Amino acid sequence: MQYRRFGRLDWQGSALGFGCMRLPTVGGDRSQIDEALATRMVRYAIDNGVNYLDTAYPYHGGESERFLGRALQDGYREKMRLATKLPVRMVERTEDFDRFLNEQLSKLQTEQIDYYLFHGLRAPRWQTVQELGLLREAERALADGRIRYLGFSFHDSFELFKEILDSYDGWTFCQFQYNYMNEEYQAGTAGLEYAASKGLATVIMEPLLGGKLANPPAPVQALWDSALQQRSGVEWALQWLWNKPEVSVVLSGMSAMAHVEENVASAERSGVGLLGKEELALVEQVRQQYEALCPIPCTGCGYCMPCPNGVDIPRVFATFNNGVMYNAFDEARHRYVRMSEESRASACIACQQCEDLCPQDIPISEWMTVVEQVLGEGRAYEACELPAG
Repeated sequence: MQYRRFGRLDWQGSALGFGCMRLPTVGGDRSQIDEALATRMVRYAIDNGVNYLDTAYPYHGGESERFLGRALQDGYREKMRLATKLPVRMVERTEDFDRFLNEQLSKLQTEQIDYYLFHGLRAPRWQTVQELGLLREAERALADGRIRYLGFSFHDSFELFKEILDSYDGWTFCQFQYNYMNEEYQAGTAGLEYAASKGLATVIMEPLLGGKLANPPAPVQALWDSALQQRSGVEWALQWLWNKPEVSVVLSGMSAMAHVEENVASAERSGVGLLGKEELALVEQVRQQYEALCPIPCTGCGYCMPCPNGVDIPRVFATFNNGVMYNAFDEARHRYVRMSEESRASACIACQQCEDLCPQDIPISEWMTVVEQVLGEGRAYEACELPAG
């Protein structure tokens, strides 16, 4: 295993961290973890040098922390450092900080959480942290030893990311979504470099964009196949991250033993500067190829909104585009049917008011018909008649 400095701390974390949000389950129930298999996976990772495990209060319906409390028995807790998160969206009173933290300590069967995060900070949740004085509560937990270091995970703009970093000197680390498709998304490359410049460790989540980069479509695979050094789509994505000196730990949410074995092996081959100019140029080609597969040129500007009939046009198009670009129609359909009925493409009445406002001249109403056929009715994308242009 390769190890990397964890921000300003005199400790090195494994290049690969184990994310415990996508553990194997049984019976199609996310709360029913396949404990025997998941325990073998976690212990294999630790036995092979992984020393950073990440979980959170709501993962697997609240069962991820309980599972880890059992899986880390027999001396495994002492071999690694454990991260979990305060569910800020569930916090209503200042006293909830202690209530959740003490419950998590009990579930994890530990007296101390090494790395404690405010979970999923975006503007409203950061406001909750400030208004309820949760940083003060965290400092009390640091002082009494229930937690060792404080950080946050993040889902918002770079501007808010910078504001959070600059507003408090006690951060040790931060966690955010980052991959070669998301250099300008949320915190992005700018956030990575800014956090590192302030001495914070950077923990990367969604390195495979929720698994979408694991099984490339044919045009992308053809590019990977052209490389002199052959790697899987997964390893290309991971090595691109490990190539950066600012990255501390890359989390992978592994759901099969094969994933653990492959990712541990990749981490052993990792290193800053491993990828040369030609390989980095190839990754950029791949990114451009993915973007070229995007069928609807929606930039998410929102000029089309609000729709008089309630359709969430940017969200509908983003869901559809992701399904097409990454050949992930099952996930796209799952996300689509979870939208409120009035916000789906099926609610479009083709009034075309939005089309007069769209700076990209997208035939929105025509695309809404296609989206509903593919995501709502389950029709094959290839079988649909697409709008001209």
